Amino acid sequence: MDSTGWSRRRFVGVLAGGSAAAALPACDKAPGPAASPAPEASTSPSREARRPSGPRPLYLGTYTSAEGGGKGIGLAEYDPATGRITGTGTLTGVGDPSYLAIHPDRRTLYAVDEREDGAVTAVRLSDRKVLGSRSTGGAAPCHLSVHPGGRWLFSANYGSGSVAVHPIDASGALGERTDLVTHSSPPPGPGQEGPHAHQIITSPDGGDVLAVDLGTDTVYTYRLDEKAGTLTEVTRARTRPGAGPRHLTFHPDGRYAYLADEIDNTVAVCSYDPASGRVRVGEAQSTGTGPGTSYPAQILVTPNGRYAYLANRGDNSLTRYAIEADGARLRLLDTVPVDGDFPRQIALSPEGTLLFAANQKSSTVTVFHVDGTSGALRRAGEPFSSPVAVCALPL
Repeated sequence: MDSTGWSRRRFVGVLAGGSAAAALPACDKAPGPAASPAPEASTSPSREARRPSGPRPLYLGTYTSAEGGGKGIGLAEYDPATGRITGTGTLTGVGDPSYLAIHPDRRTLYAVDEREDGAVTAVRLSDRKVLGSRSTGGAAPCHLSVHPGGRWLFSANYGSGSVAVHPIDASGALGERTDLVTHSSPPPGPGQEGPHAHQIITSPDGGDVLAVDLGTDTVYTYRLDEKAGTLTEVTRARTRPGAGPRHLTFHPDGRYAYLADEIDNTVAVCSYDPASGRVRVGEAQSTGTGPGTSYPAQILVTPNGRYAYLANRGDNSLTRYAIEADGARLRLLDTVPVDGDFPRQIALSPEGTLLFAANQKSSTVTVFHVDGTSGALRRAGEPFSSPVAVCALPL
């Protein structure tokens, strides 16, 4: 780890003090991809009855190079009714797969290789075959996402402050990189030595690609040339100096998004104009965790657009917000203990009825039931042991 920023992001120093969970048991088969119902616009009493029955696949990211880390991508299943997780094995051959994403057809899994010489890797799920890796052209890629059309993979290089584009062929494999954009301006924010791209996603309407950079306190909006696989910047939005934006999540209607700021311990409501791609960052709001930096990590929105949840790593809690005014306002409701240490990433099940928290320092994944009416969280049994859990991807 040559980059000071990368070392800070991984918090390797604090890992040494954390307990390491045992590796998942070996297995001869991985949980196959499963079709999921499309998210519904609202929650109804009959939703419980429409929950899928039988086990669903869960994929777990880790740091293979960290003390007590995993041996690759963790394979597991979860019960969509009870939230209980059962480990089924490990998919080896991928180094430091700290973030995972699924192709829209659910046949291929993608992972970042968060190392100094960064890469992205494709895995065919039907037989767990690694389809190959491609260089991201930068250091420490920490996030990736698939364009809704399924033909392009985007990745964010934290260490070098750049975003990359790779083509996806019909088999799900990755081609050579078609673009690499470095965030050379504006200058780094207070306390930052350079840009740190932390996330790259596509807007709900599919028209824009947005990159969040913690180092430059900026959200960049790009247009994708879907034939060439290149990005053209169209606009950028600045946060408060020193906010350290980390993660952006859209409301289902696509007009608003919510930004988690890692450094100054805040969140903000952002408006989004699909026609221009312009993002406007609103006033900073409390995370409900009190004074000091709690390292907000990821913010999620329920499929019905009524509630948002924020993972607070320093406070080991989840903040619950009510979403009001058709998405334009967040109202802080409460915080809930995560029953783990350092919740690095959170994810909702496809139906929005379960929330998974990957706890890096305690090497556990905590599962919560999500009340469809109140948004309240109720823990679903004991946390599941998973070595240096930094990502949970339920399908």
